[in-house]
Amino acid sequence: MAALEIKQSLKLSQQLVMTPQLQQAIKLLQLNRMELQEVINQELTENPALEEIGEESEAETPEGEASASSDAETRQDPEGEQKRDEEALLKPMPKEEKLALNSDETFNWESYVEEFDSSHAPSLPSMREINEELPSFENALTKTTSLEEHLNWQLSMTTLTDAEKRLGELIIGNLTEDGYLNVTLEELAQETEVNIEDAEEILKIIHNFDPIGSASRNLKECLLVQAKFLSPAQPLIEKIVENHLNDLEKKNYQTIARALNVPISDIMYATKVILEFEPKPGRSFHTGDTYYITPDIYVYKIGEEFAIVLNEEDKNNVTKEYVQEKLRSAVWLIRSIHNRQKTIYKVTEAIVRRQKEFFIKGIQSLKPMVLRDVANDIGMHESTISRVTTNKFVHTPVGIYELKYFFNSSVNTTPGTEAVASEAVKDYIRHMVLEEDTKNPLSDQRIVEILQSKNIEIARRTVAKYRDVLGILSSGKRKKVL
Repeated sequence: MAALEIKQSLKLSQQLVMTPQLQQAIKLLQLNRMELQEVINQELTENPALEEIGEESEAETPEGEASASSDAETRQDPEGEQKRDEEALLKPMPKEEKLALNSDETFNWESYVEEFDSSHAPSLPSMREINEELPSFENALTKTTSLEEHLNWQLSMTTLTDAEKRLGELIIGNLTEDGYLNVTLEELAQETEVNIEDAEEILKIIHNFDPIGSASRNLKECLLVQAKFLSPAQPLIEKIVENHLNDLEKKNYQTIARALNVPISDIMYATKVILEFEPKPGRSFHTGDTYYITPDIYVYKIGEEFAIVLNEEDKNNVTKEYVQEKLRSAVWLIRSIHNRQKTIYKVTEAIVRRQKEFFIKGIQSLKPMVLRDVANDIGMHESTISRVTTNKFVHTPVGIYELKYFFNSSVNTTPGTEAVASEAVKDYIRHMVLEEDTKNPLSDQRIVEILQSKNIEIARRTVAKYRDVLGILSSGKRKKVL
C-alpha cells in the first residue's frame, strides 16, 4: 500500500476575469452623450473622491497679459484677421469644466491613465465660432431604437440571401421584450422554405449580434452563447452552463466540482463570470419614448480636409470621467472614458475616410459599407462597432445623422460601375417622387427603368419595399385629379 504524502506544486493557468473595469468600459461605450452626463452627475453627488474643476481653476494667466498679447498680434497684422481665424481652428478647444480626484496625494497618473493622444486630431475652439447654424430644437428630437430595429439593421449588413434574410426578419419579429424567440424555429423555416439546417445557422448568426444571446430559445442557450463568445475560450464555463445549470441555481458548487473533477475554487471563479452574463438581452431596449439628443461628434470641412471634434463645448454637456466611490475605481473609470473617446474618434475617422464624398455632395454619394469594413480598418470586433454607432450622433456639413446611418448594404449596379448604397437609392426614389407630374405619377416599374438608366440594377419589388420604408404611397394613390 502506497504511503500518503503532502506535496506542493505550482500550476500555471490562463483565465478570463470579467473585471468591474471591463464592465464599466462596455457600459460607457454604449451610452450616448446625454446618458453619460446623467451618470457622471450622479457620481459627482455620491463620490467624495471627485470634485468639479471650473473656469477659475484654469484661468491662471493674467487677463492683462493675454489681452496685451492679443493686441500685439492685431497691431502686427491688421489685415490678417481671416488668416488668424483659420489658424484658430487648429488650436486646442478649452475645457470649461472637468473632473479631478479629490486627493492631496501625489499620484502617478501615467501608471493608470492612458492619455488621449489627440496630436493627430485637429481640435476647434468653439463650435459656435465655426458655424452659428447649430441644430435647431426640432433637429434634436429622436426616437429610441427598438431591439427589433437594432437586430434588423445588423441583419441587413450580412451577406445572406433574400430568403435567408426573410427568415432572419421573421426570427427577429418573433422575439419577446427580453430578446427570446417565442416560436419554434421549424415553423419559421417552413414558412420561408428554408431547410432546418440552414435555419439553425441563421439563428446562430443572430445569436452573435449585439446584444449577444439575442433570439435564444431558453436561458441555457442564452448563457451558452455568451460563454462561447468569451476570448480566450473557457471550456469549464461552457460545461457548467451546458450540463449543470440546475446545480448552479441551487448553489451546489461541490456537486459540480466533483462531476467535472476540478477544484471548487475553479467552480467559484467560473460562477462569478457566469453571474456577469445578461440573462435578458433585450431588456436594455425600449420603444415609443421620445428623447432629445446632442451630437457626440462634429465633422467640419476646413478647406479640402475634414476635422473631427468630440463635443466638449458646452459647460453642461462636457464629458466628465465616470468614477466610483474609491480612488482605484475612479482612476480605472477615467481611463475608460478616454478609451471610449478614442474608440468613437477612430470609428468616426474610418467612416469619414470611407464616406468622404457623402460629406461633400450628400446622401446620393453614400457608398455601401458594412460593420466588417470599419472593424477591419481599426482592428476591433464588429459587435464593438455596433455598440459605438448605436445612439451616437454626428453633426456634419450636410446634417445630423446617427453613426449607424452610414452603414448600408450594396445595391446591384451595371458591371464596371461603382457600387451604390441602399440609402442612396432611397434618396433617388424620394427625389423622383417629389419632382414627378402629380397627374401622371411614376409607377414602380418606371422608377426601375429610370434607375437602370443610372446603371442601378434593382427589382420592382425592391422599389416597392423602399417606397414603403419612405412612407410614399403607390402611384395610383398619389395621382391627383383636378
